[in-house]
Amino acid sequence: MAHARERPLIDPREVSLPEGHPLARLSLVAAAVGAVVLAAAWGLGGTRFYASYLTAYVYFLTLGLGGLVFVLMQLVTRAGWSVAVRRLAEHVTGTLPLFLVLFVPIAVGLADLYPWVGGVAGDGHDALLAHKQPWLNAGSFYVRAVLYLVIWGGLGWWLRRESVRQDGLAGPRAVAITRRLQIVSAPGLVVYGVTVTLASFDFVMSLDPHWYSTIFGVYIFSGAMVGILALVVLLAVALELGRGPLAGLVTAEHYHDLGKLLFGFVVFWAYIAFSQFMLIWYGNIPEETVWFAERLEHGWRPVTLALALGHFALPFFYLLGRDVKRHRVALAAGAVWLLVFHYVDLYWLVMPSVVEGFSPHWLDLATLVGVGGLFAGALGRLVSRPALVPVADPRLPESLSFENV
Repeated sequence: MAHARERPLIDPREVSLPEGHPLARLSLVAAAVGAVVLAAAWGLGGTRFYASYLTAYVYFLTLGLGGLVFVLMQLVTRAGWSVAVRRLAEHVTGTLPLFLVLFVPIAVGLADLYPWVGGVAGDGHDALLAHKQPWLNAGSFYVRAVLYLVIWGGLGWWLRRESVRQDGLAGPRAVAITRRLQIVSAPGLVVYGVTVTLASFDFVMSLDPHWYSTIFGVYIFSGAMVGILALVVLLAVALELGRGPLAGLVTAEHYHDLGKLLFGFVVFWAYIAFSQFMLIWYGNIPEETVWFAERLEHGWRPVTLALALGHFALPFFYLLGRDVKRHRVALAAGAVWLLVFHYVDLYWLVMPSVVEGFSPHWLDLATLVGVGGLFAGALGRLVSRPALVPVADPRLPESLSFENV
């Protein structure tokens, strides 16, 4: 642990958004637009709304969950380099309580999304669904979903609250909070791994209850990590450029490490995706191959190929070199690209199981704008209040002087 300082290294006011900053006003506009668009889409969209909404919901939820695991990993490893950018991920994590409210449309449209709802599993005509009925039924799904969301939201809220509270402390009291965060982060990672795996089964995999993959939770986790690393890059660039509050604090060294992690998780996502496909293809069991067959037919083949290129091949070569990772604008361009393909990935997971054939709909864009506006509004409000850097963290000096070797 670094030496405890008698006062924070940086004045919190120097690294906070000034009163009336455009970001704060834009976040309010985004939230208002998102609420109006989402209400209109729900009212006009019919049953097709729920498939589009689930995709948008899971997309932004995985960004929050990516933020949560990023913070937990930095704390449990006692990382020093990431302190200057960790607060950005903490703010993203702070949006997780919002998803408990946003779960309401999914709860309402459960029967329009999941074929095991409404007694289908117990009618005696489908032995596999009947076997899974103790798990796949509406009552237990609601209980588990609320439990997941409460755990994630509570843990994310507590981590951010303690980190922000540390800003007003110094010396041993500041160090004590860092130690407390580190102690909680280890079991927090275990809880995260279990809940995210089960939630990925419930929210996405059970859209096709006859199909299963034992590494599906890892697949969702890998995509979430790509998403949060890309988002942290964009937030850092936005808050640094133009003599922003992070100017001089987030340097090429931090972007370099964020870029290395982003590159690593792009490769990890591809490894998990290919492993899942290859084992099922090689086994050639009809109950397993039908899931991939659906995504290679009915107009989905170009999307599948685009995903392989856009989520792996092109980003792999783009992020491979050192220069791109150290150039904020070039790295930000790659981050935008990967955020787009993270949505394509989730669209590819959800839609073929719910909608007949590849049929893009205006509701896809409307729900993305709706949920995204509310997410951006919540994130903007969180970002606009405390310091953007944990100024009293004992490892901040290490982060500010960090250099890649």
